[in-house]
Amino acid sequence: MRTVGETGGELPPDIAAQVSRALAEDIGPGDVTAALIPEATGGRATLITREDMILCGTAWFDEVFRQVDDAVRITWRATDGDRVPANATLCEIQGPARALLTAERCALNFLQTLSGTATITRQYTEAMAGTHCRILDTRKTLPGLRLAQKYAVRCGGGLNHRLGLYDRVLIKENHIMAAGSIASAIRRARESHPGIEVEVEVESLQEFRQALAESPDYILLDEFSLEDMRKAVAERNAVASPVKFEASGGVSLDALAHIAATGVDFVSVGALTKHLHAIDLSLRFQAA
Repeated sequence: MRTVGETGGELPPDIAAQVSRALAEDIGPGDVTAALIPEATGGRATLITREDMILCGTAWFDEVFRQVDDAVRITWRATDGDRVPANATLCEIQGPARALLTAERCALNFLQTLSGTATITRQYTEAMAGTHCRILDTRKTLPGLRLAQKYAVRCGGGLNHRLGLYDRVLIKENHIMAAGSIASAIRRARESHPGIEVEVEVESLQEFRQALAESPDYILLDEFSLEDMRKAVAERNAVASPVKFEASGGVSLDALAHIAATGVDFVSVGALTKHLHAIDLSLRFQAA
């Protein structure tokens, strides 16, 4: 698992490309409304959050304004990963009025979406405070924004699971059926991709025992009851296996503390990136 501090760590390399696509989608051949404003008119704006939040996406916000007009200047009062209370000022913006108005919606879309992901992730991580268990994201991300959303998860204090289909073997039910058995699937994965971590998803204690005997790097306990999670942890510990456990399947915020208490190592939650709550932001504009 990729372990990074709450500030999110290294920024994704595709921010400029993501912003370019978003601006092309929004502006097209030109902003016909902003063109009504005299070109020489300057403007100022203040960005305020209407709700408590974990800030994330400042680099995307900055890049939107930079691509629209690099004369725009932004002064941030917080950084990615910071907890910001409702009604607090996030930043001040100054520059050509046309650029401020053209870039506004695209910049806010990135910031409110990524801050929403970071904020819900922080809620999930705090629900397991005091345990060794950690929150993981999934591949249930917005197409084209996976690296952005996974960065937001890190800003919220969570960890990234695999980035795609290329950086970890994750053997699921259909893979097992095609390979013939859990043991056969794990052995083929080891032979075909040496050096890449191997994880296998199991749906019962019987399948769990078959997987444990082959010592994958991770076992995903899918839809296990709390009692069966505890049994799996006890059996692993009894043989001193280094295999790590990931719990998954319909995980709610209320259930997290109980799941963490079973002794599993990770809980993966698709809702972090799939069920989006965009933070309510307000950009107050005034002519200079």
